[in-house]
Amino acid sequence: MPKDKSAPSLSFPFTKTSRGLKFALRLTPRAAANRFGGIERDENDAPILKAGVTAAPENGKANTALIRLLAKRWRVPKTSFTITHGATDRRKVIEIAGDPVALAEQLKQWMREENV
Repeated sequence: MPKDKSAPSLSFPFTKTSRGLKFALRLTPRAAANRFGGIERDENDAPILKAGVTAAPENGKANTALIRLLAKRWRVPKTSFTITHGATDRRKVIEIAGDPVALAEQLKQWMREENV
């Protein structure tokens, strides 16, 4: 059976959507630093990006810090990000609005530069 080209690989955890890209993320609030922690597999064997922020998980502070981290590192406007699932959970699904092909190329370049 041919491999589904829209399915994410461990090396590229992003999936194209009609609005842009989406990805799963596991957030660690109150981390030592605002940073990415690489990619791992979840219990369903799907790739999930790990990140940590120093903000506490109260009143949306950790989510705000996460969006700020993503926007800064990926050079994408903060308004392009939407947490579609898991706003109050460590596990989140986030969508980035924009041209999916251009975003995918931009994020592949970031992953190469950051060795993620």
